[in-house]
Amino acid sequence: MSQFAINLLFVGASFALYIGIAVWARAGSTKDFYVAGGGVHPITNGMATAADWMSAASFISMAGLLASGGYANSSFLMGWTGGYVILAMLLAPYLRKFGKFTVPDFIGDRFYSNTARLVAVVCLVVASVTYVIGQMTGAGVAFSRFLEVSNTWGIWIAAFIVFLYAVFGGMKGITYTQVAQYVVLIVAYTIPAVFIALQLTGNPIPMFGMFSVHNESGMPLLAKLSEVLVELGFQDYAADVDNKLNMVLFTLSLMVGTAGLPHVIIRFFTVPRVADARWSAGWALVFIALLYLTAPAVASMARLNLLTTVYPEASGQVENYEEAMGDALLYEERPDWFRTWEETGLITFNDQNDDGRIQFYNEGNEAFASTAAERGWEGNELTVNNDILVLANPEIANLPGWVIGLIAAGGIAAALSTAAGLLLAISSAISHDLIKTTINPNITEKGEMLAARISMGGAILLATYLGLNPPGFAAQTVALAFGIAGASLFPALMMGIFSKRVNNKGAVAGMLAGLIATLLYIFTYLGWLFIPGTNMLPNTPDNWILGISPLSFGAIGAMINFAVAFAVSSATEEPPQEIQDLVESVRFPKGAGVAIDH
Repeated sequence: MSQFAINLLFVGASFALYIGIAVWARAGSTKDFYVAGGGVHPITNGMATAADWMSAASFISMAGLLASGGYANSSFLMGWTGGYVILAMLLAPYLRKFGKFTVPDFIGDRFYSNTARLVAVVCLVVASVTYVIGQMTGAGVAFSRFLEVSNTWGIWIAAFIVFLYAVFGGMKGITYTQVAQYVVLIVAYTIPAVFIALQLTGNPIPMFGMFSVHNESGMPLLAKLSEVLVELGFQDYAADVDNKLNMVLFTLSLMVGTAGLPHVIIRFFTVPRVADARWSAGWALVFIALLYLTAPAVASMARLNLLTTVYPEASGQVENYEEAMGDALLYEERPDWFRTWEETGLITFNDQNDDGRIQFYNEGNEAFASTAAERGWEGNELTVNNDILVLANPEIANLPGWVIGLIAAGGIAAALSTAAGLLLAISSAISHDLIKTTINPNITEKGEMLAARISMGGAILLATYLGLNPPGFAAQTVALAFGIAGASLFPALMMGIFSKRVNNKGAVAGMLAGLIATLLYIFTYLGWLFIPGTNMLPNTPDNWILGISPLSFGAIGAMINFAVAFAVSSATEEPPQEIQDLVESVRFPKGAGVAIDH
């Protein structure tokens, strides 16, 4: 059986499973559509939350970023994990106790203002649409390779599949679909990792294999990787970062963004009791840890595999790298996986010195320029998209065809599960918080569900369009979404729960200040509305204010939000007494049973 047929078998079987579950769990009411009827078991919800959380950025792109940047990119891992702990401890149980369907519902009622509700809807839609761009980008990468179509067609196929099971199933269908998707993606991620760890180090546990001895060279694997990287002008894999401020702010931005993600927060509204929200969060952390402890190992092994594919002689213990690097892979002898990924356009080769060999090195390193010239290299000839490393890893390591088919299904599951959750958050905000609560309170339940499905379809089309022209790699685009959510929604949620003094005027001013400041900074470097060529300054460190990357500005935006909200609230009247009593009742620990609909 050909690899294409195996891929079709695995991907097709997973699609049939997802769509079958969506039909079985089809939403019959708005409560089913928004919160799956409110009766999901904590373990089931924990698994669905993990799938919702571990997006294409986690499955496909995070390991690619760790592989390309080493320690410098570990902020992705630290920020996302730390943020989830904040969400589980400080937000989820209290929001569940409040007893509402959506994040704008909480903000609108807590700050006794439809204006606050509308601003929250805008913040939610902007953050969620930006996040969906990353999912569509990742899904396009996966579909384009494993279904052997262009990246553009891959994105359109992903949009069609999400439309089928998300629009009809709502939260009820998405919940049980995400349970299946978690099983698929975690098996798909860990099995190739075990194979590759055994192949490179003899240790079957990937996270231990990363710190084991590399079989071929007899050196510690990370030391071997760093040695090869330095010999090619790249940064040492474990090298420290120069800009500590940017790294701290970026980690913080991811943390507060994680805690403010509406599509994850609404998952905690699906369980029967407040105590179940805490248990769901705990189980989700367990399920998430299975992948997050494996990702750094996958990253380091993928990078070493790629480099030693291009420079086969560099794999063994060598004293003279000049000879090893001079005998690079002949382009005509490139492996089959290389040829297949070239067809997607995500690997490109340009023979600049016409020697027929592939030169892959860091041409941007000025200190390495003389070494490259001595070797007869006239420029880097190989461009590899970071997002392909996890998906290509089994092929690079010559693993069996069924493993490749499995990781195809896993990568696609990761992208689709989060995309569905985000689209549900968008449609719920528009149909429930905008139309039902604000524009047309007398709309029927049938009309509200129709509005939810239409808005979800519109969000899919917008996300697909933007996914065709993304502002960065999947994980980078997702990081922007986290910054937007962290700067706008997270402070409002925290102040809504833990401060009785913040009033409606302060909340609205804070959300707008955080959102506008963050968007202005991001658009300055990445283009207005992410449209290529409309940026006012090049997105390079020497142009960043105080060295702060657009990906890191969410933390600054959150600080602006907090400061403005408290300042405006202090200068205006206190919230009504019933609102202060409401805050006290939500925060007070007793009564962790059935949620109260305030």
